[in-house]
Amino acid sequence: MTYTARHRVLAGTAAGLLAASLGVAVSATATAAPRTAAASACTISTLPYPADTYRAEASVIDPSGRFVAGAALRVLDSGNQNLLLFWDGQQVTEVDAAGGVSPVGVNESGVVVGNGWADNGIGRPWVYRNGQFELLPVLPSTGIFVTDINKAGDIVGYGSDIVAGEYVGLLWPAARPGTVEVLNAPVNAMPIGITANGTIVGHAGSFGDETGWLRRPTGRIKPLAVPGGGSTTVNAAAGSWAIGQVWLDGTSPAKVRWDLRDGSYTTLDPEVGLDDVNAKGVVVGGDRVARGSTSQVLPGGGVRINIGARSIADTGAIVGFRNADRVTPVRWTGC
Repeated sequence: MTYTARHRVLAGTAAGLLAASLGVAVSATATAAPRTAAASACTISTLPYPADTYRAEASVIDPSGRFVAGAALRVLDSGNQNLLLFWDGQQVTEVDAAGGVSPVGVNESGVVVGNGWADNGIGRPWVYRNGQFELLPVLPSTGIFVTDINKAGDIVGYGSDIVAGEYVGLLWPAARPGTVEVLNAPVNAMPIGITANGTIVGHAGSFGDETGWLRRPTGRIKPLAVPGGGSTTVNAAAGSWAIGQVWLDGTSPAKVRWDLRDGSYTTLDPEVGLDDVNAKGVVVGGDRVARGSTSQVLPGGGVRINIGARSIADTGAIVGFRNADRVTPVRWTGC
């Protein structure tokens, strides 16, 4: 199965049991930061990128808005060359990534994490820091993927078949460089995000019967749910907020934003995608940005011109792509 969770992490199919600790949370209305910028102030600009690439896009932006990471493809006579693109302000650096590159997170120190593929086709996570591209340590599995990094440098992700037939949550702790640990999390868990204070969110369970959960820095695990809701998947988290989908009526999922402080939730505009949320609770995805229960279309799209918002900083800066005659990396401000 494929989860379109934060930063589009590819997952395989596995069966498992739901954790006994998961249940239904009591909910109320969660309110994100009000909109402060006028729609007319929202602008789009193209980020600098290697001109000889076939396509390029921006995937993630750090909470401060300074660092951005993305990917590009260069077509050569000898074959395709996958590139990691790293922006510090307007300066872009390209890094050869032979095994493919899919950035999923960047923190305020400019440390980027993402996923690639080993020669045998198994998922292989990596980190880019201080100008060096390195593979992360892994456990024996049929594939390991990272999903997020926080301000401290803690990295979360999951592996398949570390325990036969299940996903297992993983943590690469900043306090213990060069190590990977099995996370104390629900059975068949897929951690999706980690906030600045170390709260981890994700979902667990078999396909079509997932349940959302959060893990406090103390290790306490609580449900992340909607009363009366069915299958729940979590897409992203930042600050005191998480976003995801909950099946409420058995026919289609509702898009929701949870307040992690008390478990309350707000239903989002169904038109907005669920690519990312910032520490103010502002959500981006597809061609929209959402505050509260409404959303607005981002500029830059049009007839036969597609845009996609991938990530949002706490400053409100948004990055993604624009596809006119080619795919290019873009940034929106004032939205």
